[in-house]
Amino acid sequence: MPWPLLVPALAGLAFLVLPLAGLLVRAPWGTLPQRLTEPRVLEALRLSLVTATVATALCLLLGVPLAWLLARTALPGRRLVRALVTVPLVLPPVVGGVALLLVLGRRGLVGQWLYDAFGVSLPFTTTGVVLAEAFVAMPFLVIAVEGALRAADQRYEEAAATLGASRWTVFRRVTLPMVAPGVLAGAVLCWARALGEFGATITFAGNFPGRTQTMPLAVYLALETDPDAAIVLSLALLAVSVIILAALRDRWVGTA
Repeated sequence: MPWPLLVPALAGLAFLVLPLAGLLVRAPWGTLPQRLTEPRVLEALRLSLVTATVATALCLLLGVPLAWLLARTALPGRRLVRALVTVPLVLPPVVGGVALLLVLGRRGLVGQWLYDAFGVSLPFTTTGVVLAEAFVAMPFLVIAVEGALRAADQRYEEAAATLGASRWTVFRRVTLPMVAPGVLAGAVLCWARALGEFGATITFAGNFPGRTQTMPLAVYLALETDPDAAIVLSLALLAVSVIILAALRDRWVGTA
C-alpha cells in the first residue's frame, strides 16, 4: 500500500478508535458491575433495546415498500421523493423532533385530530420514542434496500411472471429472497441508528425515567451530575452496538 494512502488511513483509524479507547481507559472498572446492575441503568437499557427494535420493525414495514416504489416504478417526481426520504440523514435531530411535535403533537396537524377523536397523545410517551427513532433511522433502511433492488437481476422476476405468478407472489417469493441481504444490512444500520438516537427523542418524547429515558438520554443526564455513571452507561451502549454489528458484519458487508 503506498505511504500517501497509508498515513491518512492510519490517522483516520486513530481518529475513530482513540475516543473509544478513552472510554475504556477512564472507565471506573472497580465499581462497574455494581453500576451496571443499578435499576435505572437496566431500565434505560431495556427501554433502548425495546424501542430500537420496535422502531426497526416499523421501518421495515414502511421502508421496504417505499424502497421498492423508488427502485421499480416510474414514480413522477421520483428524485424529489428520494431527496425527501433522505432529508432526515442531514437534518439536525432536534429539528426532526420539532417537526414531529408540529405534526403529531397535541396541537399538531395530525396529533390534534388523534387527540380529539381518540384521546391519543403521542408526545412524551414510549410510543413517541419509537416514532422519533423511526423518523431518523428509516432512511438507512430505504437506501440499503433500494440499492439491493436496483442491483438484483430482474430476469428471475420476469421468469416467475411469465409462469403465471402474480405481482405479490413474485415480490414475496422471488424479489424479497434476492434482496434479503440488503434488507438485513439496512435493518442493522437502522437499528443501530435508532439505538443511539438522542435529539429527536428528547425533543418529541422528553426524558422521563422508565418511560422515555433511553440510554443516550441517561448518558446526557448522568454527565451533568455523575461523570463516572455517564462513562458506564456509554460503555454499556457501546458494548451492545459492537456485539450486534460484529455478529452481523459478514452478512451486511457482503451485500456491497
